[in-house]
Amino acid sequence: MGMKNGGESRPEKAKGSIVLRPRVKLWMIRATSSVLLWTCLVQLTALGEIWGPKLLKGWPSCSSQDMARSAPARVLLPPKRVYANNGYLMVSCNGGLNQMRAAICDMVAIARYLNFTLIVPELDKSSFWADPSEFQDIFDVDHFITSLRDEIRILKELPPRLKRRILPLVKRYKIVHLNRTDARLANNGLPPEIQKLRCRVNFSSLRFMPQIEELGRRVIRLLRQNGPFLVLHLRYEMDMLAFSGCTQGCNNEEVDELTRMRYAYPWWKEKIINSDLKRKDGLCPLTPEETALTLKALDIDRNIQIYIAAGEIYGGQRRMASLASAYPKLVRKETLLEPLDLRFFQNHSSQMAALDYLVSLESDIFVPTYDGNMAKVVEGHRRYLGFKKTIILDRKLLVDLIDQYNGGSLSWDEFSSAVKEVHSNRMGSPTKRLVIPDRPKEEDYFYANPEECFQSSTELLKNT
Repeated sequence: MGMKNGGESRPEKAKGSIVLRPRVKLWMIRATSSVLLWTCLVQLTALGEIWGPKLLKGWPSCSSQDMARSAPARVLLPPKRVYANNGYLMVSCNGGLNQMRAAICDMVAIARYLNFTLIVPELDKSSFWADPSEFQDIFDVDHFITSLRDEIRILKELPPRLKRRILPLVKRYKIVHLNRTDARLANNGLPPEIQKLRCRVNFSSLRFMPQIEELGRRVIRLLRQNGPFLVLHLRYEMDMLAFSGCTQGCNNEEVDELTRMRYAYPWWKEKIINSDLKRKDGLCPLTPEETALTLKALDIDRNIQIYIAAGEIYGGQRRMASLASAYPKLVRKETLLEPLDLRFFQNHSSQMAALDYLVSLESDIFVPTYDGNMAKVVEGHRRYLGFKKTIILDRKLLVDLIDQYNGGSLSWDEFSSAVKEVHSNRMGSPTKRLVIPDRPKEEDYFYANPEECFQSSTELLKNT
């Protein structure tokens, strides 16, 4: 009986082992497949980050917004950089939004180079615009701090002990307070890592507040519903004309008003200005009438939407009549949005400018009529996003051609052909930044063409 029982047990064990082997193999195949799938997923994610579009989180991208809303973003903080703190850098920015934006990038680079702790910059509240906005009203301050933690330490305010003991004696202690921040860093001749840090701050760390970005996305959606659009940065507001002394097309009463305004601001140093001479030198913003002629000469489609990125145009409808006649689809944020949508932006010019900045980045064509700070910073950002079409107008040659056409010495075809030829290489394509040693104001602005920060910039520029 024992023999029988023992004989029966062997086949049962053998049968069990035969059944077990395929299960083990199947389990191993499943486990191996899972590991391979996860490995592929990680690699694809990494490739997506490297090869994907440069449009950064926080900037409007119509194709990515639905995905962004459906899944919460995973926040990966860079490791903190450990360094011996040499002191605190306090910054009071001056100028409009984009002058301050570029200055903040420079201040981060300076703080990094000197191993300082940066105090969140104070924005200009005393200039012409009198915008009371704080840094955190326009930019996402927490993102600004955390995104740069691997480069510098940033505090929202001075530590209390320093406020009490050192702030009254700021000049005698290790605190540097820069009360004006325009043109602090050179355009050229800086280490590549400093130039790239300036770009990182500009294109990644300076992210607008969510309510500004959401409103910007809404404006872009409304525009996209009706096809392609051009953003015209028509710098023809009263303050621009008073400051520059450019009065082309203004009547005597308007010239007097602009002159009085210029003398009313003591920090506007130049008072006596020859408008005609300045215009011929290409130093005046194009008038709305000159702009209409230029766009037509460049064969800009009459039916394209034109978004006016500007404040109130001086002279109102009278001065805009030629442009509106040539391009009837003129729109502004005030015409696209309800007054309720803009209620929190009223009397906050920097927040209004932030909206225009976002829309300008996403436009099919960007055309500034003057090379101010917004024009330059947007130009550089659009280059970074893939050399998007940006028409950089040569105002000196343009006004000469316009005067010849208006005077009858050029036919329309001759005028249009000349305008196209002048601007054939001024469309925002890859190009070397012009360097003029010892004359930084005459060379190309770093933020208009930050070539050190473009992907494969060597390949892009080798044939230019």
